[in-house]
Amino acid sequence: MKKTLYSLMLSDEVVREVDALAHRMGTNRSNLINQILAEYVDLVTPERRINQVLSSIEQLMRPTGDLVPFFAPNTFSMSLKSSLEYKYRPTVKYEVELYRGGGDSIGELSVMFRTQSAALIEAMTGFFSLWKRIEDAHLRPNYGLRPEYALYEGRFTRSISPPDRDCSAEELAGAISEYIKLFDRLMKNTVSGRLDAHEVEAAYYAYMINAAIHI
Repeated sequence: MKKTLYSLMLSDEVVREVDALAHRMGTNRSNLINQILAEYVDLVTPERRINQVLSSIEQLMRPTGDLVPFFAPNTFSMSLKSSLEYKYRPTVKYEVELYRGGGDSIGELSVMFRTQSAALIEAMTGFFSLWKRIEDAHLRPNYGLRPEYALYEGRFTRSISPPDRDCSAEELAGAISEYIKLFDRLMKNTVSGRLDAHEVEAAYYAYMINAAIHI
């Protein structure tokens, strides 16, 4: 959304209160005034939509118990924590970041873990590679979505593609939430040895054909 410089006459008292609130919210005066005016005229800005999506994800995830969400309003990212059923129950952190601008992706999902166990590193890396192969085989040919992936030491990232149909903020939040829950469940079951590669692929395919929105 294009932004233009405008000159406004504001009282010093109002500016002081706006600046104080902007500081508490981790933003600046211009962004906060833009947000206040957009809400007043009921205009959905990219920033407001992102806030709606992330806030909805937080609400959807809270009842699950397996994934604990952390979201600060008026930011562009949120995190979720999970733990593996593996010896000392290492923590896995998910981070969802959404972008204001358009393009080939609307955001990014990161999966991060820390461990000194060579066996766990191998198991996690193997699952990440398996996940990419499954999506390459099913998501791209059937829905034309082409997410990008990267694998670093202790970190796996996957771009979030624009939804394959128009949807509300709540619907997009639901799609992202279901995707993360599926990923988390299948990752845990694979690392623990309860599922093999064929069973993971079958579960992903079942999710894909039943999902209302693909990302």
